[in-house]
Amino acid sequence: MFKISPIQDKDTQKKYATECGVEFFADALAYAMINQENDSLMGISQFDIRIGAGYIYNISAAIGYSDFEAMFILGRATMNFIDLCGAHECLAAESAADKSFLHALGFKETENGDFYADMNGMFDGNCKGHTK
Repeated sequence: MFKISPIQDKDTQKKYATECGVEFFADALAYAMINQENDSLMGISQFDIRIGAGYIYNISAAIGYSDFEAMFILGRATMNFIDLCGAHECLAAESAADKSFLHALGFKETENGDFYADMNGMFDGNCKGHTK
């Protein structure tokens, strides 16, 4: 079992970024995914909410850890929080994660190499507005 929580302390965020082998973004919001059985770090996401859109700097597993499903849940939790804050579009840096992982989360590659996701309806339980 694991828990995904906001990281409130910048020293902790920096430590977790290092443990995941990614750059620390001091001004970014961040989530940590912690294994509740042994309190070990499983992954981190660092992101920002800009005017009208979210921006994901990275979604990264701890060095030596690999679990696609858990990381997918971390990615979607990050995107859901951005959506709940009123930003229904999201960009991700090319280096945010593996391309296939970003595609699985719902991102599409843009002409400039970044990734874009339209989150309108993604988290409202209505299958993007499709009716039966």
